[in-house]
Amino acid sequence: MATHPTLLHIRLDDLSDPRIEAFMEEHLRDMRATSPPESVHALDMVRLRQPEIRFWTAWLPDDAAAAPGRLVGTGALKHLGDGHAELKSMRTAAAVRGQGVGRAVLEHILGQAVDLGYERISLETGSQPFFEPAHQLYLRYGFIDCEPFGSYGPDPHSRFMTRAL
Repeated sequence: MATHPTLLHIRLDDLSDPRIEAFMEEHLRDMRATSPPESVHALDMVRLRQPEIRFWTAWLPDDAAAAPGRLVGTGALKHLGDGHAELKSMRTAAAVRGQGVGRAVLEHILGQAVDLGYERISLETGSQPFFEPAHQLYLRYGFIDCEPFGSYGPDPHSRFMTRAL
């Protein structure tokens, strides 16, 4: 059954729900399985709780659980300064990939970035085939390839992208 993005509840999150930590641990495991250690730039829970990070979660209703339901997506913005933010921690649960969750989270975060006054948003993602669906999503939303930004350096296992807001 396809996920209907209008059923999604996307919220700015304080990361206190233990389901988020389990979801992000799975994210880190995937990143470590697809990239060499020095090329894994995903943030752990301690780094996600820093004041320069805003973190959103996406939930679907689940009849078997109390609200908010089932965690199916995440995304974050990291303040870089001078009107520039970095998109971080974009993840969609494997069971709902390709069903619009990532698109809905990305649209929400792009809107929030505009509301927060950012003029540019950049991201780092892997360059391996595992990341191709993410590359296609970002390209559809106007991201273009760019040079490493912020504290990143050149890395053959990373793809850097940016767009004006």
